[in-house]
Parts: sequence; C-alpha cells; structure tokens
Amino acid sequence: MKFAYRFSNLLGTVYRRGNLHFTPDGNCVISPVGNRVTIFDLKNNKSETLPLATRHNITCVGLSPDGSLAILVDEEGAALLVSLIGKSVIHQFHFQKPVHCVCFSPDGRKFVITKDNVALMYHAPGKKREFNAFVLDKTYYGPYDETTCIDWTDDSKCFAIGSKDMSTWVFGAERWVNLIYYSLGGHKDAIVACFFEENSLDLYTISQDGALCVWQCDTDLDGLKPRPPKDRAEDKNESIEDLGEEFIEEPKGEEIHGKATTNEKERREKVKYSRAAKYFFNKEGDFNNLTSAAYHKKTHLLVTGFASGIFHLHELPEFNLIHSLSISDQRIATISINCTGDWIAFGCSGLGQLLVWEWQSESYVLKQQGHFNSMVSLAYSPDGQYLVTGGDDGKVKVWNTSSNFCFVTFTEHTSSISAVTFTSTGYVILSASLDGTVRAFDLHRYRNFRTFTSPRPAQFSCLAVDSSGEIISAGSQDSFDIFVWSMQSGRLLDVLSGHEGPISSLCFNPMKSILASASWDKTVRLWDMFDSWRTKETLTLNSDVLVVAFRPDGNELAVAALDGQITFWDHENAVQTGSIEGRHDLQMGRKELDKITAKQSAKAKSFTTLCYSADGQSILAGGLSKFVCIYHVKEQILMKKFEISCNLSLDAMEEYLDRRKMTEFGSMALIDDGAGDEDGVAIALPGVKRGDMSSRHFKPEIRVTCLHFSPTGRSWAATTTEGLLIYSLDSGLIFDPFELDIDITPSSVRKVLSQKEYTMAIVMAFRLNEKKLIQEVIETVPCNEVDVVCSSLPELYVEKVLEFLASAFETSHHLEFYLTWAQRLLMLHGQKLKTRSGKLLPMIQFLQKSIQRHFEDVSKLCEWNRYNIKYTLAISQQRGMKRPAETSVSEEELEDSNSDYLMEEATTHS
Repeated sequence: MKFAYRFSNLLGTVYRRGNLHFTPDGNCVISPVGNRVTIFDLKNNKSETLPLATRHNITCVGLSPDGSLAILVDEEGAALLVSLIGKSVIHQFHFQKPVHCVCFSPDGRKFVITKDNVALMYHAPGKKREFNAFVLDKTYYGPYDETTCIDWTDDSKCFAIGSKDMSTWVFGAERWVNLIYYSLGGHKDAIVACFFEENSLDLYTISQDGALCVWQCDTDLDGLKPRPPKDRAEDKNESIEDLGEEFIEEPKGEEIHGKATTNEKERREKVKYSRAAKYFFNKEGDFNNLTSAAYHKKTHLLVTGFASGIFHLHELPEFNLIHSLSISDQRIATISINCTGDWIAFGCSGLGQLLVWEWQSESYVLKQQGHFNSMVSLAYSPDGQYLVTGGDDGKVKVWNTSSNFCFVTFTEHTSSISAVTFTSTGYVILSASLDGTVRAFDLHRYRNFRTFTSPRPAQFSCLAVDSSGEIISAGSQDSFDIFVWSMQSGRLLDVLSGHEGPISSLCFNPMKSILASASWDKTVRLWDMFDSWRTKETLTLNSDVLVVAFRPDGNELAVAALDGQITFWDHENAVQTGSIEGRHDLQMGRKELDKITAKQSAKAKSFTTLCYSADGQSILAGGLSKFVCIYHVKEQILMKKFEISCNLSLDAMEEYLDRRKMTEFGSMALIDDGAGDEDGVAIALPGVKRGDMSSRHFKPEIRVTCLHFSPTGRSWAATTTEGLLIYSLDSGLIFDPFELDIDITPSSVRKVLSQKEYTMAIVMAFRLNEKKLIQEVIETVPCNEVDVVCSSLPELYVEKVLEFLASAFETSHHLEFYLTWAQRLLMLHGQKLKTRSGKLLPMIQFLQKSIQRHFEDVSKLCEWNRYNIKYTLAISQQRGMKRPAETSVSEEELEDSNSDYLMEEATTHS
C-alpha cells in the first residue's frame, strides 16, 4: 500500500456514560463514548474523536481550567493524562479501584479524585517539571460510604465532597487553623451534588430524594487562617494509621481524618455552618429520583435532572422555578453548563443521547442520538459526502462525513434494519428490514416516498440496487426468493426462485445488468436482467455462502463462505481465479462463558462482510472478531490487520480467560453483579437494599457487521459494537518519493522556482513528494501563468496535481486560485484522462466532493446576500424612496454582482 490508514473518527455513538464537560471557552462539549472521547465543536458544527483509547469504558473525565489537559478514568480505575492540544497520551496511572469523580482546582494546581470513601488530592501535572505526573499531596478520610461528587471554592482553598452516607464533607486544601474538615448532614438519601456559592464558603447540597439544603458559613474565604510553620512540622511527625493494601503502590502523603462528631473544645474558634433553608423538588409527592445536577455560580442557575427524563431550572438561593421540561423518557445521567451559563448539556446513557439546550431561547444547539442497539449496515453516497447507517433499533440515520453529525433520522421501519444503500444519484436511500418492507427515502424533502412489499409477508435480509437506480432487489430469509421492483412505478416486477436456502447477500455488477445472489444452499447464482432474469451461471462452493461483492470495474466477484475462505471468480467464464484462507487471520477471542478455547471456536468462524477498495486492488474483510483484515487481491496475501477496539468492557476481546476470575464453581462472569445498582428503580421495601433486582448486566460481544470503502478511496468505514469507525489515509507520516534523484532537494526546487521555471519546479516538487513544498510551489505560480503551466505539464503529473488539488480544497482558503487550476487541467487534459477513467475515478470523486462542499457553503452565503439585497430594495420602495434610473438595481445586475461576490467571499469565509 502506498498510504497507511489510521483511525480517524467515531460516528453512530455520541454518549455512553460518564460526565460531560464544556471547554473553558464554552464552545465545545467533551463527551466520553465508550473507551474514547469525542469533542463536539458547537460553533463550527463539527465533531472529532481523539485518536486514543482506554482499556475499559470511561466513567469520569476531569478537565483542567485552561482546557489543555484532561484526565480520563475507566471502570477499573486506570487513568490517562491526555493533552487536548497535541491529542496524545502524556502519562498513564492506575488508582487500583473504581474512581467516582475527578475535579481540578480552579487555579489548576491540584486535582481531587474520590474512590470508595476516600478523597485523594494530587499535585496537578504541568505546573512544575517532575518525573512523576501524579504526586499525591493529601489523603482525606471522613465519609462512611462511597463518595459521589466534588466541588471547589473559587480560590481553591477548600473543597466539598458528597457521599452515599447522606453526609457532605468540607475539607481544606491546606490545613487551616479554623477549617480542617467539617461534616454536614440534613439529608435522608445519598448526596447527588454539592456546590459552593461564588467567592464564598456557603454551600448547596442536593440529595437523590429531591431535597436541597442551603448552608451558610459564618466565615468568609479571606477569614481562613493559615497554620504556622511550626505546627506543619509537627504534623509530619505524627504517627499515621495503616491505609490498607490498595495504597501500597503510591506515596501516602499527608493524611486528614475527619470525624462526624467533635467535642466542644474543637468547635471553638472554628468555621461554623448553619442550615438557612431546605427545599424539595418533588412537591406533588411522586417518587422520582434526582440523578444529576449542575450549578452556574455567576448566574446562580441550578439545573437538576431526574430519572424520568425531566429537568428543572431554578434560580438560587430563592429557589425560583424558571423551567420544567422533559427531554426524553430515560434517566438523565449527567449535566454540564458552559462558562456563560447560556448552554446546558445533557447526557442520557439509556438512549445514547447528547443534547445541548439554550435555555433562554428554549431551543436546541445540538441534538444527537446514536443507534441505541447495534448498527448492522452502512453505505457511502456516490460522492463520499454522506454515510447512511441502519441499526437493530429500526432507525436509518444519515451522517455528514465533513461535520460528522447525523442530520436526519428515518423511523418508519418497525423492526431491525438488515441493509441500506444509496442509489447512483446520491439523493435516494433504500433500506430493507425484517418488518417485510423495503423503503425509499428522499434526501431533498426528508420523506419516505416509496414502500416496496412482497405478495406474501417476508423478512428481507439483503438489498441491492442497479447502477441506474431503477431496479431494486431484496432477498428473503424465510421464503428463499428474490423480489425485484421498479423504482419508477413501485411495482413488483419479478420473483426470482431457485435457491434452496435463505438468501444471505445480493450485489449488482456496476458495469453490467447482472445480479449476483448468495445463499446458504452453497451456491452463488448470476441473474441476467436483460434476459428475463434467467440464471446465467450457478457457482457451487464447498460451504454456505455468506456474502458476495463485485470489484468496482465489474470483472471479478469475491465470495466469502462459512468455511472461512474468500474465493475470487471470473464470473463471465464461471472460473475460480484465486482463494484466501482467512479463518486464522480473524483471531477470535474467547467469551467469558465459552466452554472451549478461542483456537477451537475459530474453526467455525468466518468472514461475514466484504468490500473492495476503490481501485479494486485490495479487499477488506471482517466478522465476529476485533480485527479487520485487508488483503491484496492479486498476490492473495494479508497486507494489514486493523484492531478496531482495545476495550475490555466488551466480550470476546481476549484470547485466554483471566485465571483470576475463575473459581472452583466456574467463572465469576456467571455472578450477575449488575443487578441492583443505582441506575435501576429504587424499591422502598423491607429487606430490599436498592435497585431493580430483575435488571441484568451483560457484556456486548465485539463484532464487525459491515464494511464499506469510500468512493473517493481516501477512507473506509466499519459498523462495529463500538459504533461507526472511520479510518482515513494518513499520508503525512510516510515519505513516499516518486522517481527521486540525488539532485532533487528542497533547496534545488526553490532555486528553480526563483528562476520562474514553474513547470520544472512542480515536477521536481512532486518527485520529492512533500506536501508543504508542493503547496509552496503551486501557490507561487502567478494566476496569468496557470494556463501555460497546465498545458506544459507532463501527462504523468496531471493526475498527481489533481489529487493534490482535491486534498488542498479541504484546508486552503485560496478557493478561486485552486478552482482555476482544476478547471484548466480538466479542460486541457480531459480527453486523455477519460481513457483511464476507471483508474482515476476515486481521485475524480474526491475532487468532486471537495468542490461540492465549498459550493454548498458559498451558495448559502450568496443566497443570504441576495435575500438581504432584495429585502433592502423592498423596504426602500415601501417607504416611497424614488431612486434615479441610473442607480436602480435590476435582477440581471444582481445576478452578476452575486457571481462576482461568490468568488470574493469564498476566499475569506470558506
């Protein structure tokens, strides 16, 4: 391969669990998605998944005040220190136990984590140079049960932690004379959140039963007295208790042991709290668990979320209700407010929803939801701009590959989606479902305009559309028939019978009117559309056929069977041209409850999805495994294996069972410890601790359900248990010169360029093949010389220049300049390029996609300008302002000025 593919983005899932964070500027939301983190840029309408992952699902995220560092902690307590600027992992650490909360101090010097009933304060990394990034400063004891939340005072002098034992503890970050620790009660349920008032020690505490306590402190922050140095020296010499085995791996630091009851002597000259008020959210008496809360100190805005999907907005300290709205029927897991207090982010883990709400205008800034069941199928649009996915939840979602957002969801299907595809125009989406319908959706009006059904109810397992977009075919898994419809009329044209088992896959030849159908009866049949759908050939295999795929030029057919083999066929002559034994490349993992080893179970595994690359030279294959294999078709060798996930929260990830989880009675996985957690419904009955005892915990199995290459050849996508993963070409990491000579160096290229020999400079730059140097050379060419340079370019380099232009369109602001280059190259060399259209198609589609995106952006801008000018003219005429004949603006002049403006604005706004 000339280029290396690497992980680019994660779509299809926007939130799983954990806490949301706004960046310090308030324009981006940081959302944990499984074992990865996605950043949603709300101002520029884009999302990006960081190219790093933890070993288990992320449960909490801590963000530094300047937004440069983040701490990601997973279910097992393993932490990653991540640079959000460099998007890389700086340090790894293990807290040995699950962490409930992470919070940086406002000055960025310390951060506190809570695990079990202990709070640990560390020196924040980055403030001073040190070998170990996580240095323990103090350990705080006090609560008797698990801790739930943390909040700091504005000057970083104190912090408060809430606990499930219904108490809230205020600790000093330093040992103040009048405040070392303070315990607050007053609640009858677990504390969900605690918040300090702005520049004050006054505190709000909120419990799960919907009670809010307002605590007033008799001391200001400036009233905290530091301890003399003599006392601090004595503290270090004090004997300390044994902390237990879990703290052996880290330096213990200083310990502070809080007591719930103190004597009268200790209370004198200490900070005192008094409860000023107590409010209740559930005034109607209906039991509705309060699950999350956030407080904006500057605007005194309190946002609370409930298990029923309702959220309240209150103004404190008067507890005035501003809003009470419902966003879903699922539990609100986390809430975050941005720095200005205008936007509120909500995360619902049950549905995988992420919402950003502007409370003043009562409108959504962002409303995204992934497939809450596994994704089954995907397809790229012909220009590569859009992706469509279908899931087991019966939804069809369309994603923009530039912004990575879902912009439309179709919910007409009543059962699982089995296949989705685009027609050749790119504006019609087809989906097949187990509900017995094939539906066509219009991307112009966002509606279901055709519904295709069979004479007898049938569950459709696969779908194909011909290159013209007029013939639709779907295979049934219960009647063994293939149904053919007309897109134009919506009528059933034919029912193709002959298979003796369920139809597993369908594929139309891109260049000819031939349909290939695969079945569990160990055959692949080729049907000729122009010959009354007669069977042209029947290819017999040794095992059940699972999937078929035509090469983009239509000259080869790839078939994957149940025995793990991928076979290649010359379908014109019904001759097998090659085969790949891929069973061992899958490298299956062993599930926790499997009785046999992964090596033995791999013998019965096979590839379930295939896809040719855009140039047809390689083929992607995936199945019930964490690996996606890419093979060279001609050489029939494995080129690379992509590990799509390292998330051990998924099943079948490891090849061998963990002996530590095995007992004499069997695997620990048989014990369902997921029942009765706080996510369930609390049952107030005698003898019942908490939670819904009927709830069950399970680990989803890692698998790849569908693969698809982008028509541009620059990326490929896979629907997996983790979500929709996109892998893109990473050309920046590889030095790949072309016909390199000893005399070709950056200095010699610049020397030729300074002599104004532009064609020679371009050829030399492409032979060195450094992107920045190529950009420098091309942008140095004057506009009036572009025509001459294009005409004198060697034919071999025309394709390379066009490919560079396509990639440059994505980042450069010189839109008119690069459009001039593209136009002149295509006009002068179009006829010669046409003879190699098959090979150049991915590059041309990449160029088309880049230009189309700019066209849509600039046309919206121009339409808006047209509207403004027309509106201004209409207002002026309405007021009776009579313009002289020579200054009146006609429609034709408006068109001309707008076309000139298009190019001007594109260079500044694109």
